[in-house]
Amino acid sequence: MTTATDPALTNQLIEICRKLHQQGFLAAADGNLSYRENDHIIITPSGVAKATLKPEQMAEITLDGLSIRGKPSSEKPMHLAIYHHCPQAKAVIHAHPPCAIALSIARPDLQWLPEGAMSELILALGRVPIVPYARPSTPALADSLLPYLPDHKAMILSRHGVLCWGESLEEAYFGVERIEHAAKVLCLALQMGGISELPAGEIAALKAMREKIGNRTL
Repeated sequence: MTTATDPALTNQLIEICRKLHQQGFLAAADGNLSYRENDHIIITPSGVAKATLKPEQMAEITLDGLSIRGKPSSEKPMHLAIYHHCPQAKAVIHAHPPCAIALSIARPDLQWLPEGAMSELILALGRVPIVPYARPSTPALADSLLPYLPDHKAMILSRHGVLCWGESLEEAYFGVERIEHAAKVLCLALQMGGISELPAGEIAALKAMREKIGNRTL
């Protein structure tokens, strides 16, 4: 069985950190990633640039939040909230993709991404909440997630970033990519005149397809 200290798992986490940085979804020491196996969690360290992260810098904590090694991210309560309320969660990724953040700043009235605007949002992600702003690295941020758990695997944290969890690191990573791609399309639509929606009947048909797919990020 893979454990939280498996070198291959640590390398996979680091690879995703670098991918997020290369795509502009992280800057410097921004963001945090984790993976759970049983009651142990490997998590990125506090204050370390993700583009140059080394295996020996990774931190490890218990499901109760006790440190085993390293200096875990200051936003570990957010990760623990996911693991405590989502039994299927194996991985959590918090990143700062620009368009997703910009959309939450420009449209503070939005409580959800306008899923009816594009089929991919409905089919690949389902409803994506825009979680009200809470100060980073505080218990309030972790608490702000609770109304959306365990139903939503991908969320925008207003004026802050995105948070995605999955049953694998790959699924959590796909959530970040999906949200930012959708946010980029929606931001462009706003610049070009506004966001329109598909006909109600088509939205209903797409939601029925999503029901068959289940709560998975594609």
